[in-house]
Amino acid sequence: MLYEASTTNTLTESQIHGLLTRTFADSTWDNKRLLVIIPDGTRTAPIDQMFRLLYALMGERAAAIDYLIALGTHRGMSDEAIAKLVGATAAERAERYPKSQVYNHAWWEPANFFTAGTIPATSVAAMTDGLRAEPIDVTINNMILNYDHLLICGPVFPHEVAGFSGGAKYLFPGIAGAEIINKTHWVGALATSMDTIGVQDTAVRRILHEAANLILSMKPITLLAQVMHGHDLHGLYVGDIFEAWGAAADMSAQLNIRYCAKPFKTVLSMPDTKYEDLWTAAKAMYKTEPVVADGGEVIIYAPHLKEISYSHGDQIREVGYHVRDYFTKQWDKFSAMPGGVLAHSTHVRGKGSFDNGIEQPRIDVTLATGIPEADCHLINLGYRDPVTIDPADYANREDEGILLVENAGEYLYRLK
Repeated sequence: MLYEASTTNTLTESQIHGLLTRTFADSTWDNKRLLVIIPDGTRTAPIDQMFRLLYALMGERAAAIDYLIALGTHRGMSDEAIAKLVGATAAERAERYPKSQVYNHAWWEPANFFTAGTIPATSVAAMTDGLRAEPIDVTINNMILNYDHLLICGPVFPHEVAGFSGGAKYLFPGIAGAEIINKTHWVGALATSMDTIGVQDTAVRRILHEAANLILSMKPITLLAQVMHGHDLHGLYVGDIFEAWGAAADMSAQLNIRYCAKPFKTVLSMPDTKYEDLWTAAKAMYKTEPVVADGGEVIIYAPHLKEISYSHGDQIREVGYHVRDYFTKQWDKFSAMPGGVLAHSTHVRGKGSFDNGIEQPRIDVTLATGIPEADCHLINLGYRDPVTIDPADYANREDEGILLVENAGEYLYRLK
């Protein structure tokens, strides 16, 4: 593994270039078709810089350096959004980067997938400590078959489903089929977001690594794991998909987890405008839930949000947002619903109980967004008119039990 990292200083372009130069020094990279798997616009990372530097180093040597955007089940990126992500319009790419094409992971097209293998039920039971015992088909975008080497390039943050994002997560769910996405997300829901987020060794991560081994048996993979602090790159770990990810997760825990001395009764959590719907902006809840006192409230303040989910809105409206046990204790009613949708529902609603037909969430979750009040009530969340909220009224009131979190979504807040 090669790396450049500093918890105090931002990496310079010279450091990044030097690390990439060492990475690709071997002539075995020459004339290879490379597929770089990258995040979409909901992750903070200097993808545009990496796009430029990788081409400067490998444009003349590689047969192709193509990019696949790991959407999971997010909506596809527009040409304009892709241009912002990689730092060049389609016309500029054709002129300056002729060996590079950028593709959305078209998860909505069944013909785009093949099954690399199956994780047996006994293995799933062992990896999840008995949370689930069912086989999982490892289905993935068949574009990978057209390339000699896979590169995964993206950041590592605390994550509600896998514990930390990055690494193999860019394969599953990044460019995966529906079954492994739904089944792993439901495992994460059963474990609960609050007990998973910011933990390296989780049930979901074990499944992801097992699935990644199936891909490694077919294609070599090199990970370029980025560690961010705000908008600044502080770490770049390059090498084995498991080793480099583990080192990046260690560093991300240092930079992206903020510890609080006591819980808060109210958190005004303001997701970044890069999140275009509640499906993605809900990180404002996941990342602050651990510091909300029992009976407290998270207010997601995001006037720019108008949609619950561009990809799954109808299904979310059908089931609403509920605690885990609301579903597990009424499984006959909900078993046909995709596990990813149910998992998202439980993550947003947080911990709680469901006994004798009565649901009791641990905390309240209120939307102060552009989503209408009637829709908020329909999906079982609270409503506040965002016009009535001035974020400045919530600032510097930690001693009163009130926390303001700006640019919410990537820093995890946790009690000491």
